[in-house]
Amino acid sequence: MEPRGVDAYGYFEREGSPDRVQEAFQPVVAAARSLIADAYGPRLHSAYLYGSVPRGTARPGRSDLDLLLALHREPAEGDRDTAGLLARTLDGEFPQIDGVGVLLYGRDRLLSERERYDLGWFLACLCTPLLGPDLAEELPRYRPDALLARETNGDLAALLPRWRARLDEAATPGDVRRLGRAVTRHLVRTGLTLVMPRWGGWTSDLAESAEVFGRYYPQRAGQMRAAAAVALEPVSDPAALRVFVEDLGPWLAAEYTARLGTKSPR
Repeated sequence: MEPRGVDAYGYFEREGSPDRVQEAFQPVVAAARSLIADAYGPRLHSAYLYGSVPRGTARPGRSDLDLLLALHREPAEGDRDTAGLLARTLDGEFPQIDGVGVLLYGRDRLLSERERYDLGWFLACLCTPLLGPDLAEELPRYRPDALLARETNGDLAALLPRWRARLDEAATPGDVRRLGRAVTRHLVRTGLTLVMPRWGGWTSDLAESAEVFGRYYPQRAGQMRAAAAVALEPVSDPAALRVFVEDLGPWLAAEYTARLGTKSPR
């Protein structure tokens, strides 16, 4: 599988575009643009889409809508409450989406040196402008190298205890499905970034990510394919999710640390 997601010079190509938004999701995006502008007004610097909707791979009734909002200042509690209301409004109005996620940050944090190879990269390469000036113009170009891999997903070991606690606390099948989707997505992305410097490319396609990972770790390929399958079709069985949290996750965290080190303190 040849590397992709980069240009002829090995730099990331920005994924996603307004032109790729499928017809079924265009009303959702239009409503999001209007609601965000009304809700935040002059506090908003810019807004972005990310995920399957701007990539043109969303599935009506099954995909969620992912938004990143950059405010002129660090978000306050009221800004987070507004984001929650915005998410509930969009999710309730449009049956073609299954949930809405809103990331909320201050402009200075997104452009800070400490986030240069984490949130900065995420915005510049994986987010599609929706409203306002594009902060990517103030960020560098990125390559799929070891520094980027370490700073994006080099904190998996710290996440595992939280996932175990949340799994223990999951009270309903819906809780397990939501947690399972989040956990397996993260594991598959981490598997890809582990091998990304060796592969030399990028993909946000979960099934393809698992296949790329499997080329370098064939002994774990089956588990990673299973994680990708759960990320796409979440399950409500806690035992199925516990395998990822108790086996694949710890192994992946240890291998990541051994090869790439750990993420810089935040």
